Order: sequence, then C-alpha cells, then structure tokens
Amino acid sequence: MSSTPLTVPPPAPEIPAELAYLILRTALARFKKATAELNAAELKTALAAARQQFKVESQILSSPEAAEVEVAEADFMNHLAEIQGRYEDQANFMADLARNGMDLSQLQTAIRRELHVEVVLTRVGARAADISDVDVKIYYYMHPERFTQPELRTARHILLTINPEFPENTREQAHQRLEQIRKRLLKKPQRFAEQAMKHSECPTALQGGLLGRLPQGQLFPSLDTALFALSEGQMSGIIESELGFHVLLCEAIEPAGTMSLKDAYPKILEHLQQRRRRICQKSWLTQIQNLPHSAHPI
Repeated sequence: MSSTPLTVPPPAPEIPAELAYLILRTALARFKKATAELNAAELKTALAAARQQFKVESQILSSPEAAEVEVAEADFMNHLAEIQGRYEDQANFMADLARNGMDLSQLQTAIRRELHVEVVLTRVGARAADISDVDVKIYYYMHPERFTQPELRTARHILLTINPEFPENTREQAHQRLEQIRKRLLKKPQRFAEQAMKHSECPTALQGGLLGRLPQGQLFPSLDTALFALSEGQMSGIIESELGFHVLLCEAIEPAGTMSLKDAYPKILEHLQQRRRRICQKSWLTQIQNLPHSAHPI
C-alpha cells in the first residue's frame, strides 16, 4: 500500500535579539498581530522587512549627523512609560516582552535607537528650504477642489431612550415626556441647552445636547433627514432612531462653499513643509546609502 508523504512545514526562523522590536512593529503594522501570533510565513516576511529597516537605520546612525545629536532622556522615559502604561501591571508587561522575543534591556536599547533615528531625520528635514507665501498661494489656486467644504449645520438634540424595564421609559411614556419637553421649548426655544442638560439621556447632555458642526450623512438617517430639512433656529418634531426618541434644534447653517485662503493657509503651509522635509530626507538617505559603510550583519 502506497503512502502519501507528509509535507513538513519549514521551521519558523529564529529571531535575532536586535531585530525583535522591529519585527514586532512590522507584525503589528502589516498583520495586526504580535510577533508571537505570526505563522511561519508571516514571521519570515516580518523578519525580512525588519532586516532591511535595521540596515537603513544603521546607515543613518553611522552618518556624521547622528554624532551631532542625541536623544533627550525625558523623551526616552516618556516613550517607555507610554508603552508600559498599556499594561495592567509590570508582570504582564514583562511577560508580553518575553512572548515577543525581548527583555526589558533589549526594549530600552531599541527605543533609544528608534528615537535617535527620528532625531537625525528631524535634523536633516530641518535643512529643507522654507515655504514662501507664494508657494502657499500657488498651491491654493492650483488645487481648488481640495478646499471645497459641504454645507455644515450646528445641531443640538434631546434624547429619551426606550426601555420597557423602566416605567418612565416605556415607548409610550418616553414619547409623552419628550412631547411635553418639546411643547415647553416651542414657547422658550432659548432654553434648549438647559432642557437638554436636564432631561437628555445622551452623553451630549453635558454640553447642552450639542452634536457639533455636521455635514450631511453623519447622523442616523432619520435624524440626518430631519436636520437638513430644518431652517436655521428651527426645532424638529419628535424623531425616532435606533437610540430612541429625539428632538433636534438646528442652531446654525454654514452654506457649502470654498474655504478661504486665510482659513486654508495653516493646513497648506504644514502640508508643504512636511512634503519638502520628506523630499530632503529621502535625498539625504539616497546619498548615505551610496556611501561605503561598515557592515551590519544580522
């Protein structure tokens, strides 16, 4: 009797200690998993990416620029504390490090290395030429489609939920209570925020029922339709949604239009500065990668 040979999967590659942190970052970014949860093929992919990243980082840290900067101790401590703060206690933190191929000392070394790379790249990016007023204006007028904004409506609401387990929140009682609130507000609409704080069962009650400045399509369909049918300052009838019964107030309407250059200026400036810094960094990286470096075998 012939037997079918079994296919034995290749063993998972071992993780070099100096790559454990980069592998974990790659695993989370690409596979949404921790290193310990990767299968052999995923681990192989993460390891290859980590090797390449480590090589690039080593070239950065071998540059003259790296010798001119250092990581602030406060930045290192804050970064480490932020990671530790994700865990309930130190024991869970240490156990998770071990599951992902690291100990505390290796994590600290990796964090310092990561921050050092960031400091170097920030310094290199700072060499980029400043963005001029003309640059911003050209970008604004060349990309008008990026500065159109939809109609926005500032809205408040009062919500009463439906819960048969509470006598005051049966369907009938909730509707009746909200109708009484609405009748009072028809006489004194300026008290809407006050009544929302007093009666609404939505967390927005703390802000007087404020839902914010909303474009169409942000609310439940029944609420969205009602809000965009109101006039400025108008209050709705009782509307039902998946949450319960609502009364809406349309406080203000901002017509659709094009954002002014003044309003768009800060965002354009930041966008152009970031792009120019990235170009500068990329050019510098290309230069140092073409220079002879000491080997960093992994």
